[in-house]
Formats: sequence, C-alpha cells, structure tokens
Amino acid sequence: MIPVFSARNVEAAVSPVRAVEAVRDAFVAYARGEWSMPPKTYVPAYPAGDFRAMPAIGAGHALLKWVTSFPGNPARGLPTVSGLVLLSDASDGSLRAVLDASAVTALRTGAAAILAAEELGGRDARTAAVIGAGVNGKAAARTFLARGRSVMLWDVDEERARRAAEELDAGLAGSREEALAADLLITVTPGHEILLPEGSLQPGQHVSLMGADGPGKAEIAVGELKRVRVFCADWVQASHNGELAHEVDAGALERADVTQLGDVLAGSASGRRSDAEITAFDSTGLAIQDLAIALAALEEVDQLDLPTLVL
Repeated sequence: MIPVFSARNVEAAVSPVRAVEAVRDAFVAYARGEWSMPPKTYVPAYPAGDFRAMPAIGAGHALLKWVTSFPGNPARGLPTVSGLVLLSDASDGSLRAVLDASAVTALRTGAAAILAAEELGGRDARTAAVIGAGVNGKAAARTFLARGRSVMLWDVDEERARRAAEELDAGLAGSREEALAADLLITVTPGHEILLPEGSLQPGQHVSLMGADGPGKAEIAVGELKRVRVFCADWVQASHNGELAHEVDAGALERADVTQLGDVLAGSASGRRSDAEITAFDSTGLAIQDLAIALAALEEVDQLDLPTLVL
C-alpha cells in the first residue's frame, strides 16, 4: 500500500519552518558527499515550456521527480508546474510514496530562497520583499512570515499581488522600485525580463534569484552579476541552466568565482564577508531539495488520512 500525497497533504505534512530545516540538512549532506544527485535532464517543448527529470539518492532513499514548467499555463487556467515525485527505498527499490510535484517544488523553493537570504543577508537587514506572486513566490513569502520576518510582495499583475498579500497577511509594495530596494530580495519570475540591470543592487543587499531555472532565462544582467559576490545551489547545474550560464558562456565567470551554499552551511566555505558586500544566490532547483521535502512528508504519513496506491 503506497501512500499518495496530494498537494494539500504535502502542505499538511511539511510546514515552511520544517521545510527550511530539511533543505538545510540536504545542502549539508550533499556538500559532504553523503547524498548524490545525477544531472537534471530537460526535455524541451519550446516555446510552450519543458519537461524535467530530476533524480537524487540519500538517507536510504532514492527519488525521481518528473515535472513540467509551462509559463503560459495560468492564462489557460492550468498550473505552470505539475508532475509527480516518486520516493523509493534505496535498499530494495520498492516504491515508498508518491507526492504532488508542484507542492514539493513550492515548499523547497521557498525554503531555499529564505535559507540563502538568512545565511547570506546582512546582519542588520530590516526589509524583505518577494517579486512574483505566483505559487512559488507565495511560498517564499509564506516562509519569510513563518520565520518571523515581515515581507512585502510585488507582481506585474497588481491584482494578483493584492490577492496574495491578503491571503498571506503580508505587505504590498507600493512599486517595483520599492520592492527591488529591500535588504533581502527574492525574485520568482518567469525569467523573461531583466529585473536587476547593472548597478542596481546597493551595498549590503542580498538577492535570491529563483526564476531563471532553465535555458534562456535571466532576472539579472550579466554586468550586475559580475560585480557582486556570487553563490549558487550547485555549480554544475547553475553553470549550464541558471543565471550563471550567461556569464560562463561569456567567459566572465569561472568555478573559482562562485561559492556553493551547501559549502557555506557545512562550514567549508565563507559566506558574507562584510556588511557592505552585495550577495546573490542563483537557484536552479535541486533534486536533493525535493528528496528532503519528500522524506519530511513521509515522517508524517501515520498522522494523515492518505489515499493509497496498489501496484
């Protein structure tokens, strides 16, 4: 009997605070070589979107996430992200659970964004903002709030931002410029527009760049990324499919120029070095993060009334 976690079940099983803890542990385990993650595979269906296959193994379990990204779907009444997460026992290959991929993705995206902001942001950071009020943007805002920090939202769709702010009891930025000036900034957009041109980030700011998770996407100008201290979730993945890919292709960024967040969390690399330093975190979404959320959900399997699957 294999438990099946709907989106609602995933959210009931894993709180935003628990998600941050789980994702932190996953980053550290991966940095120490205890968990492994073969490369993410993209199956393009452009210009509409793409499919992604994401495997990982760790803590006695293996995972495969089959997930989509179709940015135009909301206009058709469909979700941008959908798919399934399959969690298996690594000792015998048996399937342990099936989970809704969009809920897992939202939880780990919010957790990674805020984890990076908390770890790399300035000690005196006062304001926080999320640009993008879609599913993953709301997840980031919800995680900020769960961690006890006020947050303001901004979206190109003013009504969507207003609804999200009301739903979450969050603040509403008066303009994009106000949001962009926040000490801790999270960008969760489709990645079709440069939000941060060269010279836009100010001393002491941190930005978690969560939207450019595939080829051709960008939220920050190459020149702006070049002048800040750069961190990423995973160098191999980011250098091929994230914000960093543009600088790598231009020959302006090398492996030695970038620090992986997991190395900072594991204590093998330094994080922010001064109050005035500008930090940027490039996230492309890691399967180890999905594995962390799936395992956290499995911990609560006996507390939930879940449907089951018989193979």
